[in-house]
Amino acid sequence: MRPIRLPEPPGPPAGVPDIFSGGSYNVIRRAVVIGTGFPGSENQSIGLVRALGLSDMHVLYRVTRPRGGINEWLHWLPVSLHKKLDYVMRQLGVYSRLLLTTRGEKLVHPPFENGVSAGLSSVLEANAKQIVTMARETYEKEGPLLVVAAGRDTISIASSIKRLASENVFVVQIQHPRVHLNRFDLVITPRHDYYPLTPQAQEKIPQFVQRWITPREPPDGHVVLTTGALHHIDSSALRSAASAWHDEFAPLPKPLVVVNIGGPSSRCRYGSDLAKQLTTCLLSVLASCGSIKISFSNRTPEKVSKIIIKELGNNPKVYIWDGQEPDPHMGHLAWADSFVITADSVSMISEACSTGKPVYVMGAERCTWKFADFHKSLREKGVVRPFTGSEDMSESWSYPPLNDTAEAASRVREALAERGWRLRP
Repeated sequence: MRPIRLPEPPGPPAGVPDIFSGGSYNVIRRAVVIGTGFPGSENQSIGLVRALGLSDMHVLYRVTRPRGGINEWLHWLPVSLHKKLDYVMRQLGVYSRLLLTTRGEKLVHPPFENGVSAGLSSVLEANAKQIVTMARETYEKEGPLLVVAAGRDTISIASSIKRLASENVFVVQIQHPRVHLNRFDLVITPRHDYYPLTPQAQEKIPQFVQRWITPREPPDGHVVLTTGALHHIDSSALRSAASAWHDEFAPLPKPLVVVNIGGPSSRCRYGSDLAKQLTTCLLSVLASCGSIKISFSNRTPEKVSKIIIKELGNNPKVYIWDGQEPDPHMGHLAWADSFVITADSVSMISEACSTGKPVYVMGAERCTWKFADFHKSLREKGVVRPFTGSEDMSESWSYPPLNDTAEAASRVREALAERGWRLRP
């Protein structure tokens, strides 16, 4: 396994006390992470904060939406409007009719306490004015505040914090916000978010629709481009996971192939057909595998998991995670000799590609639009290969690991330095 070395944060000149290099007024010692409760986006923010050396000094806030029933169809509304509509429907008793079923399943609206799901009671509700007040009132004692946000619902909160406390905060938005980039100090987004501007994409977009497709302009100085998604996987995390999961993984016959199965999306559609194709390919390479560890995500359709469990569940070389805690994901990343991953998940693929180990992708040909561009870029870099079932899994190959999180962290440090700020030593 190739180690991933994170750049060291810049410190003050040797022998110069903090008070002479700007003191607390230019040193960032804490961070606020604003998320939406979805691991794919929150892990990107937490990964960046970790790479910046602030993993022990950050607070998590979440933008919450009403859940259940008709609310699942209202996520296109602005959060504030959605909450007001939710309140009105509650007052009118509409929920007795609309919250009972969604797609044939009986749903129970989760309890809310002060606007936050009871299940998230330990997480603070994101409120721009409160965060701004905290940043201003603690600035003289604690210095500037780093704000890292990810997810569509966090955009208005993060941009409001930047507008109301620009002298006290540095705001980083992860993933393209589809609004004016100058509302943030820095935007970190994968290159495939700019796929709509490529000639290939322009040919596919009807002329009358082009003005509504974002982004409309190429990246400027506010933008840091990455290959994949940010995450918290680095050499230190992998070493810790290797130690923590030693007793379970060390005895397994080698090579160990880890199979991560996600779920279909609007830009990467599949169903039982892919499950059958995947099981056929895994059975074909089984002879060259010592062990196979399979895990499903919470997005995996039941019809997909049932096919795989039926075909492979009784094979002595195959171990299928039952979904119970603890989640072996970090152990998989640390101990795997190679990976097979369905094409729908940019996050899972990005994490695996940060290890430098062989990564095989299943179903990339089913992906369209910017997802297809993402897979094309990985193949061109030699980072992934398609999984065909003809591979000898005992043969290894390598590549320079994706290091997007460390590189993005370095760009954040550079942007802070241009402003006269720096991270704590």
